[in-house]
Amino acid sequence: MLRKIWIIVEREYKASVRTKGFIIGLILAPIFMGGGLIAFSLFRDRVDTTDKKFVVVDYTGVIAPALTEALEYRNKHEIFDEKSGEKIKPAYHMEVVEPADTKKKNEQEVELSNRVRRNEFHSFLVVGPGVIHPTDNPEDAYIEYHARNAAMDDLRRWLNWPINNHLRKVRLADAGIDETEVSDLFHWVGVEGLGLVTMDAATGQVQGAKKANEAEAILVPIVLMMLMMLMMMMSVPGMLQSVMEEKTQRIAEVLLGSITPFQFMMGKVIGGIAVSLTSSAVYLIGGAFVVRYLGFDDYVPFEVFPWFVAYMLLAIIMFGSIAAAFGSTCSEAKDAQSLTFPVMIPMLFPMFVYFMVVKEPMSTFSTWISLIPPFTPMLMLLRQATPSGVPLWQPIVGLAGVLLFALLMVWLSGRVFRVAILMQGTPPKFSNMIKWALKG
Repeated sequence: MLRKIWIIVEREYKASVRTKGFIIGLILAPIFMGGGLIAFSLFRDRVDTTDKKFVVVDYTGVIAPALTEALEYRNKHEIFDEKSGEKIKPAYHMEVVEPADTKKKNEQEVELSNRVRRNEFHSFLVVGPGVIHPTDNPEDAYIEYHARNAAMDDLRRWLNWPINNHLRKVRLADAGIDETEVSDLFHWVGVEGLGLVTMDAATGQVQGAKKANEAEAILVPIVLMMLMMLMMMMSVPGMLQSVMEEKTQRIAEVLLGSITPFQFMMGKVIGGIAVSLTSSAVYLIGGAFVVRYLGFDDYVPFEVFPWFVAYMLLAIIMFGSIAAAFGSTCSEAKDAQSLTFPVMIPMLFPMFVYFMVVKEPMSTFSTWISLIPPFTPMLMLLRQATPSGVPLWQPIVGLAGVLLFALLMVWLSGRVFRVAILMQGTPPKFSNMIKWALKG
């Protein structure tokens, strides 16, 4: 029995890895998956340095002069590289427009908006008359920035500091306080994120907390989860197509003359596992060398790599057996295409919740959803790769659940596969699959 399964495994493995498509996919897949990060690192310093002009409508009469002073400093000291002298940021130029009567405010803003549409200037800013003391008249305490894409506008973000800094100075003056007497009032102290402090059990020395890093907290866990998704996408859908092709081309009928349907299905599944192990070994080992060479190995949780392999093996057994069963019910290529998405739904679901999980890996929601067997491989791995980690019992229970569920899926899929693999001309129906899975 094992010898016959091994022959199928060897056949499937060689048919996959000896093709140019496999090699090309092995190279291109991480490029496509991480293309955004690569592009960001290559072009992060390439910004639009075209000067931008904006209009200010200042109902207070005190914000526009402060902005003029801030702009002069910025355009003189902040837009050129200190070493090369190259322009690295756009210069901002301001035009002050006399505020219209409050009754004609809307008409003035329409006119200014039309001028932006005609590319006469980049944007315009409206400062309400109540911003100095907003509690006196909240309705007039507004600062409005109008542009084509205001949400992502760097100029809008820059305006926040000079405007609010000057507002604080004006409020101090109105309160009769000399700002030179409270110079620390405007000193901003950021809240630095750190890990937990530990003590060396052997020496009793306190070890300082490590500085929190967004790449370690978010990027690394997501990359590992996406890598597992990539491994499954490279193997599971292909099993469905492969079984369908061998059934429609009558190859399955010849093979089933010497092996059982279960041996045939398990050979397909284990062959897919072997292909995924080859791909993951290339990515994990290659990635480990790259991060060590770049000096980022402190951010990579190498201890979760064995868990990655274990989760991936069980996930491919679980989803691969389902894909093989679905493929055995297909008599035409269009049937296989229509069933590919239902097979992929459980694999895709973690993509909808991964951000909530990586943000709060120890929450009740994250814990329970990562213990649901179809979602455990990716979501539990995601939680384990975060700096907070998870209690050891959770991945153990999760892995046991995936193992039991995978065995159940293999058993049910084997019953479907045994009935459907030799049937021709019968379109796949979920009602038939459920009946064959339960009754054989």
